[in-house]
Amino acid sequence: MKISIIGSGYVGLVTGVCLADKGHSIICVDVDYKKVADINQGVPPIFEQGLEKLLKKNIKTNLRATADLYQAVMDTEVSFITVGTPFDGEKIDLTQIRDVSREIGETLRDKNSYHLVVMKSTVVPGTTDELVVPILEKEAQKNAGPDFGVGMNPEFLREGVALEDFMNPDRIVLGAIDKKSLDWMEKIYQCFENVDIVRTNNRTAEMIKYTSNSLLAMMISFSNEIANLSAAIGGIDVTEVMQGVHLDKRLSPFVENGKRIKPPILEFLKAGCGFGGSCFPKDVKALIAHGKQIGKHMKILDAVIEVNQNQPSEIITLIKKYFPDLREIRIAVLGLAFKPGTDDMRESPAIPVVRDLSAQGAFIKAYDPVAMEAAQEVLGNNNITYCQSLNHAINDVDVAVLITAWDEFMQVPELFANLKAQPLLIDGRRILNKNSFRRYDGIGL
Repeated sequence: MKISIIGSGYVGLVTGVCLADKGHSIICVDVDYKKVADINQGVPPIFEQGLEKLLKKNIKTNLRATADLYQAVMDTEVSFITVGTPFDGEKIDLTQIRDVSREIGETLRDKNSYHLVVMKSTVVPGTTDELVVPILEKEAQKNAGPDFGVGMNPEFLREGVALEDFMNPDRIVLGAIDKKSLDWMEKIYQCFENVDIVRTNNRTAEMIKYTSNSLLAMMISFSNEIANLSAAIGGIDVTEVMQGVHLDKRLSPFVENGKRIKPPILEFLKAGCGFGGSCFPKDVKALIAHGKQIGKHMKILDAVIEVNQNQPSEIITLIKKYFPDLREIRIAVLGLAFKPGTDDMRESPAIPVVRDLSAQGAFIKAYDPVAMEAAQEVLGNNNITYCQSLNHAINDVDVAVLITAWDEFMQVPELFANLKAQPLLIDGRRILNKNSFRRYDGIGL
């Protein structure tokens, strides 16, 4: 099919590149002329594993970018809306949704053939039906349903493995105003085999996205609350606690040959220094705010956010067990992105940790395999030395704090063994063997 992707950020570009690779004809649209030029040169404006290779493969064959929304919609059968929906603390900002809906509607006024508009941005339940549809109808001077279709198709992409998630989905959720819209949406995804498809209405599709992310965030905060209690009681290692929990056959069932399956969801039942990124914090807060708007207090989700906001301070508490006064203490911070596989710094636990350490007078050496430039933009240079290698970061420091679970950091025990003076290792993700260090502490220990 001929598809325009309105908004070429993280979700939009991944969606466009992957659908192009599946054989669809894709036009990526963005107001940023530099981003458009970069995409047309095969240069992705974001870091995502495998994205540049797949972009170069499809650019100028099945995919191109433009700043001309009108022509892109006129030249395609389907338009995905993938613009940003930032959260301002009280509600998500729908400015870009409104603007794009208005432009698409104005274009549909001049278009004689049927066109499907699909919301893919994350929006609270009711947004597509109550905001987007009326704008489209007003600007197009046509009726949703008989004249054009409207649907909602949430994304379930994990940063760092987004291409894998898109190309091998565990589900495809399709919401729409009518059967024709649903059928057209399903046609887009008919090239994906052996995948469960949920056909529903727009509100339910919107709610599925928020519920999915809220559940995963809740599992993380639950694990961290257990970790903090374990540490306070003493004599308990939360990694062993969660290992025992994971072995529940309802969480890791046995298959016919007697082998146990360990589903990926168990990764969310592990202790750490908190979740970050563009989805979990924003989506949980947005759902809380939306519930408040309609008179429903989301007590559990309130607690999820409270636990997560406090979790980075557990790192500071652990360091101060050994160094009560942090002035001029040399501290290596290992990992700055909110998770491995991305350079995304949004809501990263490293941000409050580094800022707190700096405010208390510590000297910081920071290292991340890919997020150095992004981190410097967020954190600045006050008391921070940005290191170009892991070796440089851990050399000549009093403490090393592991914040992001990059695979590269699994070699830390070996590198520590070669140091003349081993620093204290604070494991904020509990991924390292505590017996591999002379001095080790971590979340939930």
